[in-house]
Amino acid sequence: MRRTITAMTLCAAAALLLTGCGSAEPKPAPEGGKQQPQPAASRGEGQGPAPAPAAGGGAKHEVTLEVGGTGRTAVMYSGIGSGFEQQTLPWSKSGTAELTAAEQKVGYLVNVVPGTITGADGKLQQAPCTIKVDGKVVAESDGVTNTKGCSYKIK
Repeated sequence: MRRTITAMTLCAAAALLLTGCGSAEPKPAPEGGKQQPQPAASRGEGQGPAPAPAAGGGAKHEVTLEVGGTGRTAVMYSGIGSGFEQQTLPWSKSGTAELTAAEQKVGYLVNVVPGTITGADGKLQQAPCTIKVDGKVVAESDGVTNTKGCSYKIK
């Protein structure tokens, strides 16, 4: 259990570090007195479509995270958003991961770490998980032989 919590904490910290924080300070008004509109520093609701990706970047992949079993357990995930909360099983989350040119070279990590459930033998075990990228299963764990959750680096 301690390993699971440690792994969840490390993954959450990695997700926070990978989430960039930007700041855009407005440029001073030109001598004519009229300030030019500035582009938004981050994309929020109601700000229109995202800009077109730069040449050599912008590969898009459809990602699905799944946790099997029955009942409720904590689920931590990152890569298509991030979260750590109690979920009713079975659980799934889908989204699009758009990779920059650099991420296509070094990889873009997606992961899901489920909590424990009661197994068929009555003992606690980690819930099974699966990661699908573009409809193909790329990582899975039965929760018994592999208790590290599911992780995959998209390139």
